[in-house]
Amino acid sequence: MSRIPSFTDAKILVIGDVMLDRFWRGATTRVSPEAPVPIVKIEDVEDRPGGAANVAVNLAALGVKATLSGLAGHDEDARRLRAAVEAKGVRWSVMPCPADTIVKLRVLSRNQQLIRMDFEGSLEDYGDDSFIQYASNLIAEHDVVLLSDYAKGTLARVEALIAHCNALSVPVLVDPKGDKFERYRGATLITPNLSEFEAVVGRCEQDDARISQYARELCEAYDFNAVLVTRSERGMTLQTREGAPLHLSALAREVFDVTGAGDTVISAMAAGLASDASDDSLENSTRLANLAAGLVVGKVGTATVTRDELEGALSSASLGDSAVEIDSGIVDEDDLLTSVNRHRAKGERIVMTNGCFDILHPGHVTYLNDAAKLADVLIVAVNDDASVVRLKGADRPINPLHARMSVLAGLRSVTYVVPFSEDTPARLIQAISPDLLVKGGDYAVSDIAGHEHVLETGGEVIVLDFLPGYSTTSTLERINKSVDD
Repeated sequence: MSRIPSFTDAKILVIGDVMLDRFWRGATTRVSPEAPVPIVKIEDVEDRPGGAANVAVNLAALGVKATLSGLAGHDEDARRLRAAVEAKGVRWSVMPCPADTIVKLRVLSRNQQLIRMDFEGSLEDYGDDSFIQYASNLIAEHDVVLLSDYAKGTLARVEALIAHCNALSVPVLVDPKGDKFERYRGATLITPNLSEFEAVVGRCEQDDARISQYARELCEAYDFNAVLVTRSERGMTLQTREGAPLHLSALAREVFDVTGAGDTVISAMAAGLASDASDDSLENSTRLANLAAGLVVGKVGTATVTRDELEGALSSASLGDSAVEIDSGIVDEDDLLTSVNRHRAKGERIVMTNGCFDILHPGHVTYLNDAAKLADVLIVAVNDDASVVRLKGADRPINPLHARMSVLAGLRSVTYVVPFSEDTPARLIQAISPDLLVKGGDYAVSDIAGHEHVLETGGEVIVLDFLPGYSTTSTLERINKSVDD
């Protein structure tokens, strides 16, 4: 694969079990006196599309025109799910039913999942002829159909949907569930993970030849064009009915969360097939899916991958890198969080500070050097131009954001520079949860934005002295005086 195709003209229909992924996040500093379990002080609640809905969101993130179909209740969770999906650019074509919308609740502290609770009932009674007709009416207007099976009942009559796709010559990809692959007979491609694959064919012991042989036998037995086996840290294997196998090594350097990784794989696969008319489209799409998988497992929670990220990863791979890994410099918030997780996995200590840094002077440099000595990684959060105007007045900043960040990124002491748009970085500090929060100047700890969260999560907050005689205000005063003189 030499390039990432454009996905903007691709139209893909996702049919399957839709659900809402709910995340409760907070600090954990105590153990319950009632039982040996941590107490989580919930500080943030987030709802994300899950199941088939996450597949559709993954497609939209790539630029695909994605439509979502499935079953959901007449309830507030369905309304939240629809709003979240449509906000990502996905067309909602979900059939209402009397059952409650499926919700998966995860409780996290410092980006670690403590428990998951599922609120669900079977949808099998509602995946009947009326739903089959409802979903089938959407097939003809799409290039590819993707069936996302989580065994919740939406795809109870999956055979009928596959038959409709085949009758219209629309490729149909299946993310399977359970050990009855004959349900998916006639599918263009199925994408089991290794555990799902072995539940059907028996133990493979990560043996390439055995996996290829069994996958080819599945193709012949159930009339699949191809089987893609995802093999976690061993990458993935594509086997067609007659061709040679394609074994791809995993591209991720660090794995932080595999939640929704299968959704990303099949989404990238479908986007590739819908956008590539070449004879090598299946192989190209598999390489694309492998690239996407290497990116998404480096993120926390049900996440997505964009086409720009794939472009960056492909460029890095062409230079001999196995995956995108940002070690320093100017980053956005998402990349920063990924990098912070990587540093924490290595046991490294994170220190964070913030400011406008409008005119960098020796006072700044001194305290940043001192801050860097207190930890392994120094993150500097910088107010964007609009927030500087609000804080400092219409004549500030003197230097625009990109210039301020570039100067900071050039300092040996600084690891990462990240912008923020709020007046204070309190939200960003909560997201990062640094081990140490520092501020330079004449501050009380209680005056420092984000100090409560850092202290509650077991971190430290320290005020460092500025080098006497230096400040942005005094520097500007001296400049103005010299101009007047």
